[in-house]
Amino acid sequence: MPAVAVVEEGMREGLQIENPDISVEDRIRLLDALSDTGLKRIVVGSFVSPKWTPQMAMIDKVVEGFTPRPDVIYTALALNEKGVERRAKYIPPLSLDDGLPATNVHLCDVFARRNTNRSREQEIASWPGRIEAAVANGATEAQVGLGAAWGSNWLGGFSHAERMDLLARQVQLWEAAGIAVTKVSLADPMGWNVPHEVEEDLSEIIRRWPSVRTFHLHLHNTRGVAAISIYSALRTLDERHTAIIDASIGGMAGCPYCGNGRAATLTPTEDLVHLLESLGYRTGVDLDRLIDVVVLAEEIVGHPLYGHVSKAGPRPGPDRLYPMDMPFVETLEQAQHFRVGPSAYQGALSPWKEPIVSPARDAISPAPQSD
Repeated sequence: MPAVAVVEEGMREGLQIENPDISVEDRIRLLDALSDTGLKRIVVGSFVSPKWTPQMAMIDKVVEGFTPRPDVIYTALALNEKGVERRAKYIPPLSLDDGLPATNVHLCDVFARRNTNRSREQEIASWPGRIEAAVANGATEAQVGLGAAWGSNWLGGFSHAERMDLLARQVQLWEAAGIAVTKVSLADPMGWNVPHEVEEDLSEIIRRWPSVRTFHLHLHNTRGVAAISIYSALRTLDERHTAIIDASIGGMAGCPYCGNGRAATLTPTEDLVHLLESLGYRTGVDLDRLIDVVVLAEEIVGHPLYGHVSKAGPRPGPDRLYPMDMPFVETLEQAQHFRVGPSAYQGALSPWKEPIVSPARDAISPAPQSD
């Protein structure tokens, strides 16, 4: 299995689709709470036009006001030179992550124009200048990327051959300049990913470009299969590789440019952490604390979010098994007993006339289980 790095996108992908009137204080409260969960990579927001993304109008105040932890990498998105200049004022506490020079291109020309006001041809035309700058700066490694990699709500699905062609064109230019490509980023803002295509793509990239060791996956869960695609990716990669996976607390995410709005969720961070831990990874994330942050986020945005583990709790270990004679649990509020205790289901229907006993349970947890 590959190494895995989880990137928390709630402050950017999440809040960019929520009410722009969320206060700076609440944003900072959420960011500081995320910093205390054990997550190691957090995107704090984006330096973009407040006219078109008013949710990010207060990004400067958020960055100036939060409490960074020395063991957390904080990054922010910038889509143009003006954004890059604004972001540069806050490095540190922000960083440029791995700092690799990059080329990228959207497969969907419509989405590129809607999202960044650039055509696909303009993106491709920028490649030589980026590579020349990297050579001048003495770079030895680079990354290539695809946006809207698997499909478009305006143009339909894209083929494996199209993806490989656009990656190959980028890799060839970098290699011709004497720079090795060691990272590939695959972004899917409209949620067209499906696991067998992700597996096919990653397998071919590994075969054709063995210098690639890092894969950054930004898979939206718009149609409910991102977690399956992520699992397929982990099964395709091996110990030579690192998978960087974007996720968001509660699945809170969305894009105003893609036509799906808040329905364009990401894999909930708490669900991803639960999956990784179940697979044997040691993420270093305190899942209980992360679930509390999801509850805080729901309070701040004013509506329920979309995760599963935050609603039902993680699989209970031997010291947290449910009481055997607990009453009926029917509502989402009652299901929160895993977090808040038996008060969550106080007064619920309970048909058990006698305490439920189980020799099998006694062998696991002999302490009394009645409330």
